[in-house]
Amino acid sequence: MSPRNRVRDQQLREERSRQILDSALTVIARRGLAGTKVSDIAQTAGVSVGNVYKYFVSKEEIFEALVHRGQKEYREFAEEALRQPGTPSDKLMWYTERWIAMREWAITILLQYARTSEAVPERLKKAVSAKFIDNLRPIAAIIEEGQLAGEFVSGDAMELALIYVSLMEGLTLHDIPDTPELTAGIAENSMRLLLRKTE
Repeated sequence: MSPRNRVRDQQLREERSRQILDSALTVIARRGLAGTKVSDIAQTAGVSVGNVYKYFVSKEEIFEALVHRGQKEYREFAEEALRQPGTPSDKLMWYTERWIAMREWAITILLQYARTSEAVPERLKKAVSAKFIDNLRPIAAIIEEGQLAGEFVSGDAMELALIYVSLMEGLTLHDIPDTPELTAGIAENSMRLLLRKTE
C-alpha cells in the first residue's frame, strides 16, 4: 500500500470510529450502558454489527472511549476560556455563553452516568471522578484571577469552580428550552453567583 493510500485508509478509519462513537453517545445517553446493545449503536450509525466490532471489542470499550473523548474535549474548552483576552469576568462570560449555546446534553448525561452509575466499573468511575476534579482547574484559575482583581467573591477557588460547573451541568441536564424569554439572561444571572457585590 502506498503512503498516500495508508494515510487515506487511516483517515477513513478515524472517520468511521468517530461516526460509531457519535452514534453511541446518543444511544447510551438515552438508554444507559446496561440498556444499550451493540446492535442499537450499529443501527444508529448505519453500519453492521460486524463493522462496529472492527473498531471496538465491546460496548464497554465504546463507553470508555466516549468518556475519555468527552473529558478531553471539555478540558480543551475550559483551557480555551482561560486563554481568552479581557478581564476574568470576560473569560467566565465567554465560557458560560458557549456552554449554554452548545447544549451538549448527551455528553453531560454520559459523564454524570460514568461518575455515579453502579453499572460502571469502579476503576473507570474513580478515573472519571479524578479527571472531573482536575478539569475544574482552568475555571478555578479564572476565579482566582477574578478574586485578585476584586471582581469575584472570596472563597476556595476549586470549590467555587465545582459549584459553577455543577450549575452549568444542571442547566444542560434540564435541557434549557429555546425560548428567548427564559434564556436571554441565563448567562448574566449565572455569573451573579461569583460576582462581588459593589456598593
